[in-house]
Amino acid sequence: MQLIETVAEVRAFGARTREAGKPLALVPTMGALHDGHLSLIRAAAAEGADVVVSIFVNPAQFNDPADLAKYPRTLERDLELAASAGAAAVFSPSVAEVYPGGFATSIRVGGVSERWEGASRGASHFDGVALVVTKLLCMVGPDVAWFGQKDAQQVAVIRRVAADLNLPARIATGATVRADSGLALSSRNVRLRDEQNRTALALSATLRAAKAAVEAGERDVARLVSGATAALEEAGARVEYWAVVNPESFEPLETVVPGEPALAIIAARAGEVRLIDNAPLTD
Repeated sequence: MQLIETVAEVRAFGARTREAGKPLALVPTMGALHDGHLSLIRAAAAEGADVVVSIFVNPAQFNDPADLAKYPRTLERDLELAASAGAAAVFSPSVAEVYPGGFATSIRVGGVSERWEGASRGASHFDGVALVVTKLLCMVGPDVAWFGQKDAQQVAVIRRVAADLNLPARIATGATVRADSGLALSSRNVRLRDEQNRTALALSATLRAAKAAVEAGERDVARLVSGATAALEEAGARVEYWAVVNPESFEPLETVVPGEPALAIIAARAGEVRLIDNAPLTD
């Protein structure tokens, strides 16, 4: 597996892949790789692609400098994990390589970016996500880029950007990978202590309970939200939002209609660790 640190090198890698008649896949990450990331690498490799894993902690999507400073950086371990999952290369550029001196361009996505994570983390969060993903797609030039369903609103924003800007890469998603306990895997989970971990388990428990309620005939979103919020608070979580939305537009729903898309989404804190999760409520 090759470690690449410059745009020129990653473009040369892509050119060699195409000369060999193989597709090129990108798995964008901020490092601290876990089984969720590795599942995306394996899925991309299973399609016969040469897989480039980008590792870049993007300062443009953090509105809290302390959160940026605390984000785990484990490059040596990440290189080993990426190679074991089938990556052909890791692209780990510096901040200066991605945002050179004089950089003055921004991308703003309306609508789908404005609620939930956009409201909780500030408008600059999804502006930064849209910008760095667009840059990565332009730098690497993949045929397909893989993202995890755990970050469902991020995926919806990226799909909007790709459609609006006519970006040629296919946007693919992999299912949320969970621990046996049901906790969605996240790089932030390493910061959970025992009591906080027990609180964190309540997130996925409310999703399962909501799904069961819908299967039993519940249709009223307000009742689903009320029950889930109460359960989270009882478990010690500080709830930012628990909502049911259209998974494409992220507009809130008032009623769950069987056969129509409905996605339950959560953001809550277990201690000081902010966690998100989501799950479809209809088949």
